[in-house]
Amino acid sequence: MSTIKLFSAAGEAAGEVAVADDLLVRDRGGQAVRDTVVAALNARRRGTADTLAKGEVAGSNKKPWRQKGTGRARAGLRQSPVWRGGGVAFGPHPRSYAQKVNRKVAQLAFRRALSERILDGGLRAVERLEVADAKTKTLAALLGRLGIERGCLIVVDKPDASLARAARNLPKVAVVTAAEIGVYELIRHRTVLATRAGLDALTARLAGQAEVAA
Repeated sequence: MSTIKLFSAAGEAAGEVAVADDLLVRDRGGQAVRDTVVAALNARRRGTADTLAKGEVAGSNKKPWRQKGTGRARAGLRQSPVWRGGGVAFGPHPRSYAQKVNRKVAQLAFRRALSERILDGGLRAVERLEVADAKTKTLAALLGRLGIERGCLIVVDKPDASLARAARNLPKVAVVTAAEIGVYELIRHRTVLATRAGLDALTARLAGQAEVAA
């Protein structure tokens, strides 16, 4: 049985939350995590780079000089890639970098990434995380009482506009719901702080995917 440290809304220790070991993935899923993260990063690429081939460069099709007798190399057109201002050979053109990740692979990757955070103590829970005044200073003080100084990923059960606004100006701090959290976010942030409701949603998602994988 693995445990997650639980803190009160004031930042004081309030016990532990147990997670069944059969829900965690320890010995497999490394390749699934890599494939999922690569696909997530590639999906962010715009793919708008575009170059002109020699047939797309504006200019005359007149032969620069006669074929023989000048002592110079043969040349057919000024749009040739070997000329300055000419076209680009094998250059990039608009394309999609999206990669398909199978559903079971994505589920295994999520279970492995979340299991790593639980096993290395990077996942913490707090009873409530409320920032009524939506001020960054208030949230920073709370994170300081929890011993979080280098940023974290805050997981909630439902969107919280005040919390998101308070975290907006904190470096390396992001707010996401348990339903939307992805493998890349779990890998990128070494510390994950979940509200009690957010933690329940995470473990429910972990258990549901464990049943599907089985």
